[in-house]
Amino acid sequence: MEQEVIRISNIKCKPNDGLDLIEKKIRKALNLGKEDIKYEILKRSIDSRHKPEIIYLYSVIVLSVKGKSFKDILKRTRDKNVTLSKKIIYQLDTSTKGREISEEERPVIIGFGPAGIFAALNLSRMGLRPIVYERGLEISKRQEKVNGFWSGEKLDLNCNVQFGEGGAGTFSDGKLNSSIHESTGRISYVLNTFVEHGANPEILYVNKPHIGTDVLAKVIVSIREEIKANGGEIHFASKLEAINLKANPSGEKEIDSLEIKDLTTGKIFTKTARKVILAIGHSARDTFEMLDKLGIMMTAKPFAVGVRVEHKQELINRNAYGAALDNPNYKLPTADYKVTYKTHASGEERGVYSFCMCPGGYVVNASSEEGELAVNGMSYSSRAGENANSAIIVTVTPKDFGENVLDGMKFQRKLEAAAYREGEGKIPVQTFGDFDKGVKSTSLGKVSPNTKGDYKLSNLREVLPEFITSSLTEGIHGFDKFIKGYDNEETLLLGVESRTSSPVKILRNDDYYSINIKGLLPCGEGAGYAGGITSAAVDGMKACEAIAKGFIN
Repeated sequence: MEQEVIRISNIKCKPNDGLDLIEKKIRKALNLGKEDIKYEILKRSIDSRHKPEIIYLYSVIVLSVKGKSFKDILKRTRDKNVTLSKKIIYQLDTSTKGREISEEERPVIIGFGPAGIFAALNLSRMGLRPIVYERGLEISKRQEKVNGFWSGEKLDLNCNVQFGEGGAGTFSDGKLNSSIHESTGRISYVLNTFVEHGANPEILYVNKPHIGTDVLAKVIVSIREEIKANGGEIHFASKLEAINLKANPSGEKEIDSLEIKDLTTGKIFTKTARKVILAIGHSARDTFEMLDKLGIMMTAKPFAVGVRVEHKQELINRNAYGAALDNPNYKLPTADYKVTYKTHASGEERGVYSFCMCPGGYVVNASSEEGELAVNGMSYSSRAGENANSAIIVTVTPKDFGENVLDGMKFQRKLEAAAYREGEGKIPVQTFGDFDKGVKSTSLGKVSPNTKGDYKLSNLREVLPEFITSSLTEGIHGFDKFIKGYDNEETLLLGVESRTSSPVKILRNDDYYSINIKGLLPCGEGAGYAGGITSAAVDGMKACEAIAKGFIN
């Protein structure tokens, strides 16, 4: 649905200005008096090009002005930042509500990360009573498992940083920005859903929205309860073991039933299913292997690997804001960064870039397999940690790791096994100065690791291949041109960052169904169609829409 609005761009405010100033500037731009107006903040970005002066730049949309038409208002203004525009509003078709559906007709969802959550939420809002199976545990029990692992307890292979309610994003910064194009209103729908369930309304307009791991956990629980209230079912500790296929009258393969293992009892039961949304995460390697054996069409895809890099957050803040940090009237957000570099160190051009930057955050042990170690970044909503961290990664392709479907996954495992050995089961840490020289670190400088899980001083050159280490070295030195002090010898590198995205793509048609298995809808990050919480949620919505067509029509 489209709604006609007036858009006003380039509204300038200082960081210490209250939001009430925005309305005053709207009235001035539109030559309005005291008429009642309704407006929404569309976006807020930070302009720090003229430090120490910091400017917040706002874009807003005016939804209505009592007693005045937009046409008359626009005639009276000469402000070039004022334009007539349209607001795109996503509308969920709920015409299926109240319809009787059999147990076999109920949609089944495998995985309860962002894609599975939003597929389940919308199917439940449509009255289609989805059934979700998630191998990990609900948030509270999952947090106990993960905190126990970080404290030295045994890794639970089915409930960890990668698996469980909310998916891998639960233990992250909770970033909600996305590179997908917003033309349908789905992104706004996702963000508004988060706000409805307890997220800070600022995520609707800040330039790089984030929730934080602490708030995200509460939001997910609230969404889960809505799904259940709408008639959906969510079964935790329930792992997909097999997909049983049959031939339809046309000779095509289609889903007959699923084999689900109750991880609490160890028993396997059969669930008849006709429509199955496969919303597994990027770390569901045993599921990838099962799908490959079953002949479900997949292909290897590029991804990226590297390390987490830690600096003092003060360095990043100072680079972003300069002397404005010392202004007692400014309450500035913890600064983030984004850097990219083209390197030829490995003999060919490769991109080195930052990914999933966590201001005031932690580097966490994100392992999910025995004898292997991977890291990720995580921040709480306050972003109050002493260090900033970001993945600094290098793109790898089948040319680097092999053309077979699962070769990328095997490459990840190889790196993670090397990281586990080098750190003796702990997160391997090295100063950049020692990494540059190719020697093992034996001491730290002014930056101390801010980790969840123990760490060990190590040599990351024993973990990563030379074409990666040489690219990282050149790239980190190159980033110093943008952030002074980035390549300081005391900067920390922690490894290995290997779970940036899925190593496979589960092929599907334009209708979101698998290319060669009827009734199967691969979606989200694990299937290779998303990269982050918001894009995965949107892909889950699309899978829901694809299933709903069969009920609406």
